Amino acid sequence: MEQLKQLQPYMPFIVMAINGLIAGWLVSLLLGGGGLFRNLVVGIIGAFVGGLLVRFGIIPLPFPAPVPNFDAFLPGFGNQIAVSTVGAFIVVVLARIIGR
Repeated sequence: MEQLKQLQPYMPFIVMAINGLIAGWLVSLLLGGGGLFRNLVVGIIGAFVGGLLVRFGIIPLPFPAPVPNFDAFLPGFGNQIAVSTVGAFIVVVLARIIGR
């Protein structure tokens, strides 16, 4: 139990890393590419981009859950992954356009 208290200050960063990995992995399935580190970086940058899109009202929340009762297990996590995935998708598309 003491170990969990020691991890408590770092939990937002751990959740963001897991969220970034999932979002980056989903985008790599959609657009190709890969690698653990690349997925993590793209997912975390996508989380920030997606968060900005939500903040400016471009992406409405809450998203309907793609899987029934998904939010019953992890409340709000489905929306976080969806927003991060949309942001990561935009980041990858813009990077490919600029890279050409």
